[in-house]
Amino acid sequence: MRIVIEGAAIATVDAAGTEYESGHVVVDGGRIEAVGAGPAPADDTVDRRVDGSGCLVTPGLVNTHHHLYQWATRGLAQQSTLFEWLVELYPVWKGIDEKITHSAAAAGLVRLARTGCTTVADHHYVFPRGAGDLLAPIVAAAGGVGVRLHAVRGSMDRGESNGGLPPDSVVETLDEALAGTAAAIERYHDPAPDSFVRIAVGPCSPFTVSTELMSRAAELARANGVRLHTHLAETVDEEDQCLAEFGATPAEYADRTGFLGEDVWLAHGIHFADGAVARLGATGTGVAHCPTSNARLGAGTARVTDLLAAGAPVGLGVDGAASNEDGGLGVELRQATYLARLRGGPAALSARDALRLATMGGARCLGRQDELGSLEPGKLADLAVWRLDGVEHAGIVDPVAALVFGALPTVALLLVGGQTVVEDGTCQRVSEVDVGTELRAASARLLAKAGR
Repeated sequence: MRIVIEGAAIATVDAAGTEYESGHVVVDGGRIEAVGAGPAPADDTVDRRVDGSGCLVTPGLVNTHHHLYQWATRGLAQQSTLFEWLVELYPVWKGIDEKITHSAAAAGLVRLARTGCTTVADHHYVFPRGAGDLLAPIVAAAGGVGVRLHAVRGSMDRGESNGGLPPDSVVETLDEALAGTAAAIERYHDPAPDSFVRIAVGPCSPFTVSTELMSRAAELARANGVRLHTHLAETVDEEDQCLAEFGATPAEYADRTGFLGEDVWLAHGIHFADGAVARLGATGTGVAHCPTSNARLGAGTARVTDLLAAGAPVGLGVDGAASNEDGGLGVELRQATYLARLRGGPAALSARDALRLATMGGARCLGRQDELGSLEPGKLADLAVWRLDGVEHAGIVDPVAALVFGALPTVALLLVGGQTVVEDGTCQRVSEVDVGTELRAASARLLAKAGR
């Protein structure tokens, strides 16, 4: 379809930070054809005209870190540290199967789309024996909702019997992990510029993965031209364990095992010393900043402004809904801004800085800055139209400030590749009632399996 949105405020998030108080966006098929001030030029070939009065148009938001399966286990381990939280939840997660994973993924993706998200990086690393192909239901759920998916094929090969945290029943052998990852790349990865599904390689973390799996996973990813992802430097406990086991900080260990570089983005990255921050910047290693989850678990606050100053790409992540029950991405703009200011003062991160993290920053982490993250001619038509004309935003003259500091606006329209995914706050391609019903049943069945 050929779509024109006009009469809206527009924040392009291009390199110059171009904005229009009242402008237009022209979409032709799956790409942006034009962006500019004032009304769109007369055109008899337009299939749909959208009145953007009272709205702000931004690039679609990019979620750089998630665990969609966790939507089935929200509200548990409410006062736990990360390690305590994992010890409590791993025995529950060992009961996931294809149906539970699909129900959880669909619910999580609906929430993300309704909060302005058009691209989702999901890190799935729990593969209980006999549970089936747990990437397939996630890919299917993303296709149903209509968003782009970067499926990170995770892995763990250190169970309790080998000094790890997870039960042995949810970890794989080294060979199983590598074979499963290679199979996922072969089956699902689409490197095309307008791809809806890409695969990344993602050993879970230094405390659930052997050094050999970390190193060989990096080799596997680079041999297949896909990106690398892992959790790193999330807690002080992790740093203590890395120093004790490996004689290295988490950043030094990542460097040693091949997990720094322009094809890598790391989840959390909270506890980095000055030298590590500089090293991430020098290598172009990205960081998925997950402010709500970090606060919920009391893990700390990432050094976002320092990482940006060093030149490291930084995007926003929701993280799993078991440590971020809201599960939406739009709200993370405010959370990121506020946490940065608690660390560095009121000028540490602006509203526009936060929007850039959620769009172009995320696109850079995923290696898609030439396709996503800004509203520019030739880029993919992934965009959000936010309604700002209600009482919640009345009197906030700056529309970007209204989006970041005000109540999260209703998404009037969400386009992914020029296709409507959300309209007037409602997902258009799936029944939200059915998704909710299926999720409740799946969650109840999973908890019953765990005797809870």
